[in-house]
Amino acid sequence: MRRGAAAWNRRLTPWLFLAPALLPGVVFFLLPGLIALVLSFTSWNLLSPPRWVGLANYAYLLGTDPVFYRTLLNTFVFAIGTALLGIPLALGIAWAIAASHGKAFWRVIYWLPMVTNAVAIAYAWQFVLDPADGILNRLLGLLGLGGPDWLGSPATAMLSVVAIATWASLGHNILLFSAGLEEIDERLYEAAEIDGAGPWRMLWSITLPMLRPTLLFTSVTSLISGLGSFALILLLTNGGPEGSTNVTALYFYQMAFEHLRMGRASAAALVLFALILVLTLIQLRLLREGGVDAD
Repeated sequence: MRRGAAAWNRRLTPWLFLAPALLPGVVFFLLPGLIALVLSFTSWNLLSPPRWVGLANYAYLLGTDPVFYRTLLNTFVFAIGTALLGIPLALGIAWAIAASHGKAFWRVIYWLPMVTNAVAIAYAWQFVLDPADGILNRLLGLLGLGGPDWLGSPATAMLSVVAIATWASLGHNILLFSAGLEEIDERLYEAAEIDGAGPWRMLWSITLPMLRPTLLFTSVTSLISGLGSFALILLLTNGGPEGSTNVTALYFYQMAFEHLRMGRASAAALVLFALILVLTLIQLRLLREGGVDAD
């Protein structure tokens, strides 16, 4: 009996130490996810008891609602746009910082948007991009150019939101690339310089291959962050104009709290989660086959 109790205690003790770290994940991620899964099979307006409807919510989203497909397209445009713009830009800035003086100062400057409230960022950029009195259009006016309504026109709204989101998240990837660059052995560059390699040759033959793990991590996290973006788009455009910036996360927020269709909102959230999961696994597989160890 004592041996059994001792063996049980040995198995239980590690979980007791892990409990403080695991409990928030269970309470704030696992349980809400399970509740959303159950709600996705119901019709519930918060005012009456949930009513079981089976797959009706999924059938509506995937077979009836054209708005949902447009939000998915907008979501992918936004996510891919921020990744394609943000990752090379962050790498270039990190590379410039690594060769400059005052590295800590520049890293702090670029990190500041990361600790700035989304509301402050949105209002600041709305002031900059205001079509009548915005700083950007005034500068364009000095050059004899007429600036558009950046956030109010369907032709420029998504581009503007992508640019703002890229600026707001740039500091995170800059710090990651800066850490990766510092891990590269300087002797590799010295040997390449002796062999006559120039800066661009060193970039393609040394820097980028050595930064493959960092590139993997930033590409995966940038894509996931872009697919789940919500707050900044809500504050900047609220999905407009004409639905041109309405992404899926904003769609199911509006479906839940404006239209009180919690079942459909839960189904949309789970569809987005499934897409993020599948795309992330595909991305990890492709990069691993390309010689990057994701573990």
